[in-house]
Amino acid sequence: MLERYGHGGDLESAAEIYGRGAFLDFSANINPLGPPPGVMEKLRDALPAVIRYPDPGHRGLKELLSVRLGVRPEQLCIGNGAAECMALILLACRPRKVGIVEPCFSEYRQLSEQFGAEVQSVYGTRNNGWRAETGEIEKLLRAVDLLFIGQPNNPNGIQYDREVLRRLAGVAERCGTYLVIDEAFIDFIPDKDRQTLLPELARYPRTMLVRSMTKFYAIPGLRLGFAAAHPDLVQAMTGKQVTWSVNGLALLAGEACLVSGEAYERDTINLITEQRGLLAAGLRKLGCDVTEGEANFLLAGLPAPWTAEKMQTEMGRRGMLIRSCAMYPGLGREHIRVAVKTHADNTRLLDVMGEVIAGTPPRNVGS
Repeated sequence: MLERYGHGGDLESAAEIYGRGAFLDFSANINPLGPPPGVMEKLRDALPAVIRYPDPGHRGLKELLSVRLGVRPEQLCIGNGAAECMALILLACRPRKVGIVEPCFSEYRQLSEQFGAEVQSVYGTRNNGWRAETGEIEKLLRAVDLLFIGQPNNPNGIQYDREVLRRLAGVAERCGTYLVIDEAFIDFIPDKDRQTLLPELARYPRTMLVRSMTKFYAIPGLRLGFAAAHPDLVQAMTGKQVTWSVNGLALLAGEACLVSGEAYERDTINLITEQRGLLAAGLRKLGCDVTEGEANFLLAGLPAPWTAEKMQTEMGRRGMLIRSCAMYPGLGREHIRVAVKTHADNTRLLDVMGEVIAGTPPRNVGS
């Protein structure tokens, strides 16, 4: 199985399995434009600084995020990727029971169980875009100590309406549960369409928002994310954080990304919005059942008799990587996830998948 470590983007495993080193990778959801202009140059110029310790207080990045997000620096916790922020939340809140809304990012369960919590689930349905019913989520909130929910959710890319989030945050306040809203992919959605509680966060001191900077700004190898929450929760999280867990180059890259200008962010959102629609249409022409998500990836059910495992193998032999979603609780063995890339790359994906379905022998398409 390509996802032997539980995630996409594992080029080392792909090289071992398929016996080649060049792939067009649709298994990881990274901005196809690459890092913002100037970021790589700033990183190269900063290489001599590796002889110094990074700022343990992450002050420069916090100040920039504070201005961007409209929150106070003491409401921010910077982490070695969004996953570390989730781990710090679990360490700080010490839940005995954790709720998750399936299908969802595998780290919710993995981290919760790693830290000794019992995990309980509710499930979304295809007819609801793989969302779970609000009443079922509220019921789960009352039964656990902490609940994770994706917004937009991975792997289906859907959002819950802001009013639903308000209801959930209100229930969390009344019943003493912590609500963790994972917004790792929300930057790919136009600002006017983002369903977020960020502007109202002060009303919900038991709600935490987690975001990633590695996906939108295409710096996954540096690992950078943050959480926005009540200062008391942030203090509890940072009290569990290993000193210097966020390296100096990651902090520098984060600062450079935030001051890179609006053009890059606008171009990214425009590209993803346009290409997501075209990719979804192409997948449907191939017989796939595509979920209408809003992020930089698409969840699709393959046409019978294809399974995710078989399609992943055939595409990998042809130099293209896709994400099997067969291991996601609540989904089927036919489900795959593909990232949204450039028009040329998306066209190649559709062409090669069409050849696979038609039974055409493999040819070299690796990049």
